[in-house]
Amino acid sequence: MKPILYSQHAIEQMFNREVSKEEVESAIIEGEITPAKKGRLSFRKNFPFKAEHKGKYYEIKQVMPIVVEENDCYIVITVYAFYFGG
Repeated sequence: MKPILYSQHAIEQMFNREVSKEEVESAIIEGEITPAKKGRLSFRKNFPFKAEHKGKYYEIKQVMPIVVEENDCYIVITVYAFYFGG
């Protein structure tokens, strides 16, 4: 497994969207991979959530990091979070 590095923007979005580093890494290692714009990669993974987010209850949290794959590492450039099942 290549090392995973994070852009400053990705770190800020993880904080704003309440996504942990462990969730991002799990999505990259175990998630569904699809091509993204500009030659990037998108990884998606659903996590059991069963909690409130911004005042509403959700069953599932989907984490989607957008990644640039370099020869020796992955660089996470942004991270999205989607909440479902409330």
